[in-house]
Amino acid sequence: MENKNNLVIRQAKPNDVSLILNLIKQLAEYEKLLHEVVATENDIRENVFEKEFAEVLIAEFDNKPAGMALFFYNFSTFVGKPGIYLEDLFVLPEYRGNGIGKKLLLSLIKYAKEKNCGRVEWCVLDWNKPAIDFYKNLGAVSMDEWNVFRVTGDKFSKILENNA
Repeated sequence: MENKNNLVIRQAKPNDVSLILNLIKQLAEYEKLLHEVVATENDIRENVFEKEFAEVLIAEFDNKPAGMALFFYNFSTFVGKPGIYLEDLFVLPEYRGNGIGKKLLLSLIKYAKEKNCGRVEWCVLDWNKPAIDFYKNLGAVSMDEWNVFRVTGDKFSKILENNA
């Protein structure tokens, strides 16, 4: 997608499955959530490359994996267009400070523009001040008036039973 000196941003390929899972685990470790990662290489292969529920941009610096942006489409009824939800943006610690996170995010925004999307959205942990500052400096706006809710798969049956 993009090449700036020794930085290349490219679409992930099926042979990147183990790399993607490794980056997910490193992100989870950084976020102190590694214990929640249950994804397998087979899950990534099936859901990203076979069913195409998500896409991944890979950042390579000096021909070595340096980070990724994993995203998928959503839809805005207000805008009447698809949007992109950025699930994970991660740069390996040894590559931070080289503009890789910024290039990944800008590549994703460019991709969204090419696909005529209405917006790009993501969540960030409230304690991750470096990421919050990074996003604000790029011009992103915090949606402080919205609360994020979640129902996890292990609760689906119980909720459906209790509300039948």
